[in-house]
This record gives sequence, C-alpha cells and structure tokens, in this order.
Amino acid sequence: MTATTPGSGPAITQAFAADLFAGRSVLVTGGTSGIGLGCARAFAALGAGVVATGATAAECERAAEAGGERLTFVPLDVRDNEAISGLLAGFERLDVLVNAAGVIRRDVEFEPEVFADVVDINLNGTMRMCAGAKAKLAQSGGAIVNVASMLSFFGGPRVPAYSASKGGIAQLTKSLAAAWAADGIRVNAVAPGWIATPLTEALQKDKERSGAILSRTPMGRWGTPEEVAGGAVFLASPAARFITGAILAIDGGYLTV
Repeated sequence: MTATTPGSGPAITQAFAADLFAGRSVLVTGGTSGIGLGCARAFAALGAGVVATGATAAECERAAEAGGERLTFVPLDVRDNEAISGLLAGFERLDVLVNAAGVIRRDVEFEPEVFADVVDINLNGTMRMCAGAKAKLAQSGGAIVNVASMLSFFGGPRVPAYSASKGGIAQLTKSLAAAWAADGIRVNAVAPGWIATPLTEALQKDKERSGAILSRTPMGRWGTPEEVAGGAVFLASPAARFITGAILAIDGGYLTV
C-alpha cells in the first residue's frame, strides 16, 4: 500500500463540513485517476480514512506521488474474488464503498472477447465488490455509491459493452437498494456526463467532437471529477439517509435535451 495526500481542493470542504466523515472508513475502486481519484480525495478531505484501488502497482505509485495522509493506494483486480476477499478482510469496519473501477474500449467492443472483458470489469466487478462488502456495510449501516454513466440511459454506437455495463450498473443499483434496505445498506449511483478525465482526453482535444458535445450540454462545458465526487459524497452522507436506489445525473443538463 502507498499513502498520499488528499488533493480535492477547497470546494468540497466549502460545500460539506470538514469533519463529515471523520472516523469513517471508505473504499474506492478505480481510485487512482479520474472520477475515482476525485472521489477518494474528496472523502479524505472530509476526514475519512480512504483506501483507493488501482489496476496495477504502477498506477498506485503514480497516484501516490503527491504524498500525504488519510489516503492509501493498493492494487486490486476486480475480476479476482480472492483478491477482493483479502482486501476486505483488512478492514475492521467499512462505512462507504464507491465502485468507480471501469474500462472502455472504443470501436473494438463489438468483438465478443473484448465485450465480455469490459462487462466483467465494469458490471461484474461492481457486483463482486458489493457482495464482498455487504457484511461489513451491514454492520456499520453503510452506503454504496456506484459509478454509472449517462450511457446508462442511451446507446453508445462505438462502445456497446461500456453502454451495456453502465446500463446494468443502474439496474443493479436499484435492485440492491431494494434487496438490502432491510440490512441497513443504502445503494445509489452517480451518472456522470462528459467529464474531463484521462478517458476523455482525446475527445477534449478534438475540436469538432468536443464542440458538438458542448453545444448539446446546457451548461456549455466539461465537468470535473471533483463535481462528480460532490454527488458521491452527498449520496454517502447522512443528508441522504432516506435516499436509496437513486441514479444521480451529474452532466451539466446533457440528459435533459
């Protein structure tokens, strides 16, 4: 495991009490870059002890270069049940699980093997984490926040597996919310729109395609990982204690038009 500092910036602590998650334990998969890293930093900035996972040790080392406290990076393959069990066994308690691990393979997801791999990481990996963490979350009365997508709601002509997996995450979220409410576990999801992350870097640099995206987005800009993290923090917080099964779009209004 490699430790580093939260780097979420002042916005999250201006919106929420700085000690909102003090003494709480948070696990974020896919937490070494993009939305996952934004979520990990946000929870750490609000006082939580955060374990963030990455696909490889090298990813974890790169994410940890900022150095600091309350945020620890550890490699995890969300396809590996044994690795998941081993990681969760190290938690004395778990209050929040954020499932942000995911991949996208534009234009090649029509190949059955690639399709299966994307779904196995994005959708099956989310279910593996939820199932593995259920007992500890029930003990703490905890919350799960899954990362869905605007593509949970419409098709992606270049990314059939990604779209299918994110649609599945939305339905999985609702199903687990209904099934696990009696165990004291809330299950919600954020559905990001066009967010400036390493996964969208090529699109951001393509003036024509980026222009088309922004022209349809009522707020007229790309979102940030920190803005998605704000939604995740809210859904995991006591302010959302009567919310479960919700899919919160964080998309600058993209889905409204």
